[in-house]
Amino acid sequence: MKVLVLGSLNMDLVMEVSKMPSIGETVLGDNVSYFFGGKGANQAVACRRLGVPVTLVGKVGNDTFGDKLMIHMNMAAIDMSQVKLEADAFTGTAAIMKLPEDNAIVVLPGANQLVTPDDLKEAVLEQAQVLLAQLEIPPATVMDAFKRAKEKGLITILNPAPYHEAVEEMLPFVDYITPNEREFRRMVQTSSETESFDVEAAMLSWSKKQETQLIVTRGSKGVSYVLEGKVKTVAAPRMAVTDTTGAGDTFNGILAATLAKKEPLETAVLKASFGASLSVTKMGAQSGMPSEKQLAEFMAKQANNS
Repeated sequence: MKVLVLGSLNMDLVMEVSKMPSIGETVLGDNVSYFFGGKGANQAVACRRLGVPVTLVGKVGNDTFGDKLMIHMNMAAIDMSQVKLEADAFTGTAAIMKLPEDNAIVVLPGANQLVTPDDLKEAVLEQAQVLLAQLEIPPATVMDAFKRAKEKGLITILNPAPYHEAVEEMLPFVDYITPNEREFRRMVQTSSETESFDVEAAMLSWSKKQETQLIVTRGSKGVSYVLEGKVKTVAAPRMAVTDTTGAGDTFNGILAATLAKKEPLETAVLKASFGASLSVTKMGAQSGMPSEKQLAEFMAKQANNS
């Protein structure tokens, strides 16, 4: 039941601010913290904490951030044998402006942009049951990986973040796609940010034309997915929010782990949704990601309170 994660590794610099600066404006922040991140690394950690073996494929630069990431991920029991050091590049870096209720992120890809199809070895693919990828590495590399994975019968999961127009071309090779609401709007080619956008109607319309299983993460509104021609929604538990940075990555990692265990879609979405809710209670993308035991206890507590 091994999961293969193809994706980015970053060092996250989190700056806590009361408001976003306007163009030409300087604002004073409250604190700065350094966290291990990158969607690939985050999702690998979330998956591994559910007790599933994980191999990560990606690249880091020849610098201190890269060294620290390798040490940290090895300590997290991730198989890092397929993460290469790119001598002439810097390690991916994310600057995160953390506001009281949300965050804004700028990512400098660095070595992540140098991940090529050749970096994913055939022998590594053959040892996995699930391939999970995002788009903080070149889309052409992700496309190639999904094609090869489907030829070998793997379950494929695409987290289309940050969104790229190449997503549409990938769909024939993707079993599960997990956009958030904004990314889903891009998928259905609308930039509407108004309340009049009917997410559920759009989901049903999209799903009638595609074989890929659609799962839309909706923040405080929960998670919606289409099953047997109907939209089902898992409500998000109310939590005291500290940092939303790793919520989506937690969702995807737990989803991949649960599907690797051959549990039903309904169970996988429920666990992933509750795990994502739990993750926002701590600062840092990986800090709040629950272990299998922590998730089970949290879900049992929520069930008793309902």
